[in-house]
Amino acid sequence: MGDYHTDFGLEHKFVKLGQTVQTDEGIQIDGYASYFEQVDNGGDVVAPGAYAVSLADLRAKGRGVKMLWQHDPAQPIGIWDEVREDKKGLYVKGRILTDVEKGREAAALIEAGAIDGLSIGYRTKKSTKTQTGQRRLTELELWEVSLVTFPMLPTARVGAKGDTPDADETLLRELAASIEDARHMLARKA
Repeated sequence: MGDYHTDFGLEHKFVKLGQTVQTDEGIQIDGYASYFEQVDNGGDVVAPGAYAVSLADLRAKGRGVKMLWQHDPAQPIGIWDEVREDKKGLYVKGRILTDVEKGREAAALIEAGAIDGLSIGYRTKKSTKTQTGQRRLTELELWEVSLVTFPMLPTARVGAKGDTPDADETLLRELAASIEDARHMLARKA
């Protein structure tokens, strides 16, 4: 996983999106933006409860976690209606707003299977080093959850709205999986 920093000092982590459903108010999506106790490709492990303080603080201030396109703060594409921790990790459920141009594009890409990733933008508040040299993240300040092209945790998948995939959709999914596999092989060699 390639953690990286933006001008805002935020770090990012990636996983795949859950399923989608068409609603009157956009495309409903859900999935896990982060999993607990899994070593990511950057060598980090998020501890259970790492988001609790941040989520409580956001609720107390009447604010929410932003839904962005590719971590671009100038491109909000929807609303996260639910952001919570459970036993598995950080679960998110929201709506991509198809009245927004980038929202329409994101919805089309998700439904085609070309985009299926989630990535969190956060600041590390507390962490420790493990004996194996990994960073254990125990408190994170969550800013945003983005839809992204290349997720870092390939274990979670999005299911596009619709019945069985057609040949074009199947081909796109296979191509995306091949690109993901190649990216992971290159990351291991680096």
